[in-house]
Amino acid sequence: MHYQLRSKQTLPISQEKAWKFLTDPKNLSIITPDSMGFHILTGGESPMFPGKIILYTVSPFPGYTTHWLTEITHVQEGEYFVDEQRAGPYALWHHKHFLRAVPQGVVMEDIIDYKLPLGIFGRMVHPFLVKNQLKKIFDYRNNKLITLFGEVENQASFVEFKSF
Repeated sequence: MHYQLRSKQTLPISQEKAWKFLTDPKNLSIITPDSMGFHILTGGESPMFPGKIILYTVSPFPGYTTHWLTEITHVQEGEYFVDEQRAGPYALWHHKHFLRAVPQGVVMEDIIDYKLPLGIFGRMVHPFLVKNQLKKIFDYRNNKLITLFGEVENQASFVEFKSF
């Protein structure tokens, strides 16, 4: 089974400022919950470019720590970038990050296509374990970005999931 997570948030900052923040790998730890045990091992010293490799450790669940190897596969300066898991906990992880200027600031949209390993067991744990964990991570990120950059009135953020 293939899953998709979509997240959208409007921030009262320029597209340029959002791009600079989001494409600095060191800022990933700022917008990731401490409980995830996120640590960049290599690749955190320069901004995004196609072919960039980032290796980090993450603890998605208590008692389970894993390495995650990500490649930045596409970059359109100021507008979007794509990261793909090359090794890690998912059978597939394809994450598109989009930025679009609007009168109130910038709309950030994430679209993540992912598959879980372990066949039927992965499908069984998705609704109550993986999906809930991803929702918590993106809710944390949305709240952290509001703390850092402010909030746009009447612009609700959302996180939604689909299965295919």
